[in-house]
Order: sequence, then C-alpha cells, then structure tokens
Amino acid sequence: MSVTARAARIAARLRPGAALAGVLLAGVLLLAGCGGGRGGGRTTLRFWAMGREGEVVQELVRDFERENPDIEVVVQQIPWGAAHEKLLTAHVGRSTPDAAQLGNTWVAEFAALRAIAPLDERIAASRVVARDGHFPGIWDTNVVDGEVYGVPWYVDTRVLFYRRDLLAKAGYDSIPGDWDGWRRAMEAVVRAQGPGRFAIFLPTNEYTPWIVFGLQAGSGLLRDGDTRGDFSGPAYRRAAGFFLDIFGHDLAPAVPGSSIANLYQEFERGTFSMYISGPWNLGEFRRRLSPGMQGAWATAPLPGPRGPASGVSTAGGSSLVLFRASRHPEAAWKLVEFLSRPEQQLRFYALTGDLPAARAAWRDTALANDRNLRAFETQLGRVVSTPKVPEWENISIKLQFAVEAMVLGHAPADSTLAGLDRDVDRILEKRRWLVAREGGARR
Repeated sequence: MSVTARAARIAARLRPGAALAGVLLAGVLLLAGCGGGRGGGRTTLRFWAMGREGEVVQELVRDFERENPDIEVVVQQIPWGAAHEKLLTAHVGRSTPDAAQLGNTWVAEFAALRAIAPLDERIAASRVVARDGHFPGIWDTNVVDGEVYGVPWYVDTRVLFYRRDLLAKAGYDSIPGDWDGWRRAMEAVVRAQGPGRFAIFLPTNEYTPWIVFGLQAGSGLLRDGDTRGDFSGPAYRRAAGFFLDIFGHDLAPAVPGSSIANLYQEFERGTFSMYISGPWNLGEFRRRLSPGMQGAWATAPLPGPRGPASGVSTAGGSSLVLFRASRHPEAAWKLVEFLSRPEQQLRFYALTGDLPAARAAWRDTALANDRNLRAFETQLGRVVSTPKVPEWENISIKLQFAVEAMVLGHAPADSTLAGLDRDVDRILEKRRWLVAREGGARR
C-alpha cells in the first residue's frame, strides 16, 4: 500500500474536526517514505572498503557528509580475505553496495559479471577525474573492452629495496638499469661480502617477482586473446633463464620463503642486500631496522633487460567503482569524485601510507622530498597491467608452484613451463568456450 493511501485510511478514521491533523499526518508519512536513510529526506549511500582502508576512510567520509548534508554514507569495513567472496555473494543476491573499493585485478571480473557500471560518461563530464591525471599503466587496469569501470584510488607497484652501503662496498653507487649490469653488481656484492652471503632474496612463495620478470622480457603471459598460457613461449623462457641463473650462481638463496623467519633482521645482517617489494615496506623498514641502519638502505626502480625503459613492474592498487544496482548513482559518483581529489588523496596517504593515484598529489612536499618515494613515482610511470581475466589469481598461484619446482626441485625449465601452460589452458577452458560462442554469434 502506498504512503498516500495509508494516510488516507488513517485520516478517514479521524473525527471530521481532525481533518487538518489528517492532512498533516499524510505529509509526515510521505516524507518518511521518501527518506533514504535515518534522517528524513537524506540519501543513504552504502560504501564497502577493505581492511585498514575501510577503517580510515570513515574519517574522510565525515567531511564529505559535511560538504553534502543531504547524503549519509554508511561504510562497511570488510577483511581483505573475505572481500572477494562477499562481493560475489552480494552480486548474486542483488545486495551490492552503491560504491566500493575494488582491487584493480578484480575489475575485469566484476565488469564481465555486469556487476559494476561503466564510467566513461561520468568521467568525461567530471572536473576532478581525468585519465591524464593518473599513471597510464594504473589507469589501464580499469579499462575493459575499451570502457572504464573504475577510478584509481591508491596505487601499488614493486621496486628494489637495497643496501646502499653494501653496494658501495662492492664498487657501485647505484643500481644498474639493465639486467646484465644488475647481474654484475650482484656478483660484486657477493664477492665483497664473502661466503654465506647473497645478493638478493627472491622468495619462491611470492609470485609477483616471477610475473614482473616475464613482463619485463616482453611476455604477455597469456596468448590467443588471453585464452591460453604463454609461459613456454620464447619471451617468458628468457625471463626464466635470467632468474634461474641468479639461483644457479648462488646470488639468491634457493630456499622456501618461509625459511627466512625475519627478512628485516637478515637484511640488516647483510645475509642479502636486495629485495623486491612494495610501498608497505617503506614503513616496515623504518620501524624494524635499527636507527643506525636508516641511512644505509634505499629504493630503486627495477632494472630491465634492455635498460630502464624495459624495467616495468606490476600495476597494482585499488579502484573506486559504482555498482549497476545502485539506487543512488549520482550521489555515489559524488563520493568517488570527493575521494579522488588530490587533497583527500594526500590525507589518505598520511593516514594509511597508501600511495596516491592522482599525480597532482605527488607534487606535495610530503612525497616529493622523500628520496625513497621517488623510486616509486618513477616506477609507477613504467607499470604494466597483468592479463585482465577473472582467472588471473589462480594462474598466478600456478606460476608460483612452477617456479618452486624449478628453483627448489631443480625441475627442467622447458618441461615445467610447458606443464604450466597445460594447467593454465585447463583453467581458461570456459573462457575459450565463451570467446568461441561470441565469435559464432557475431558471424
């Protein structure tokens, strides 16, 4: 029954002299029926965010509500480990939020499910969000089949953390920009340090470095329209030859990643001098290394096979998305624009340590004067999206198992990578069927 009809029935029961009260009651009920949240007449937005970001963003949301008194934002904090399943369950159950934080490697999956809305028209009309205001490789992670489905919120990539003092002892004042020079620098570090010391720690239970080396070698990782594995192709085999050679010449310890109980302690001891990692470790290195070690370490963009330009890394981070089922897409877009402002991105960085997605924010002295952040800014200009398929996370884990077999089990590279391609082809079997079906429908 409509609000007006309910009011009419109630008014009919009133005495004739109470007609005015009935009219007033109808008005009150009508307003109550139109309200989107706890406050009458306010629009209530549901925003889902993950982990620490979900806790911190509530501080920014309060300012958004003061700026937009007609909008109330209800933030739901979701643990990262449960986020993917919860989002999928919400989509199937038609209970998705209005907007959410989404890992940018998940964007393609939720776009394929038609769970999230394309944003091209909104971006074209926006004075805040623009493609050229972001790192190109990061922006590209949000583009699926030519349409933009997310706005980068914060960014992530991998660079090289290294001991400046040990590199100087080996005769180098910086990390060489190409693979051959980097390899020679690693050899020099091991010679200078002596037995029982290594140049770099490459844990076999972290799959990101193995993806990075492949991308640097020019491998697309998948082929045939991202429907088959391409790890046994010549480009990835070149990458495998490079990193297996590092282990073969004892430049890296061939041990399971879990066998290094405290990597910060071993880094300070000089057990290894280099480590590929992300921005979260800036804070960890400052907290966990001793005061005397703080001037001894630095960061550098990753070397590439043909020099710095080929030293690409992964394009990571999180994006802001709107769900197709949102009842308040205009209000939700206002929130996305607010969180995308450079000043809000800087506040978010100060609260979380997450690197800003808006390039304008990097001009602030808090970032520009930090020498270890400069390597990240340079590297973010050289990032590449991993294949935009929903199955990518499963494929990454298969790659990790293959690397462990080659490094720890001394399995032959050619047969191991061929077996990895067979596993990946099985994972992508449904994708090939869908692509073939779409091609037949077009014909």
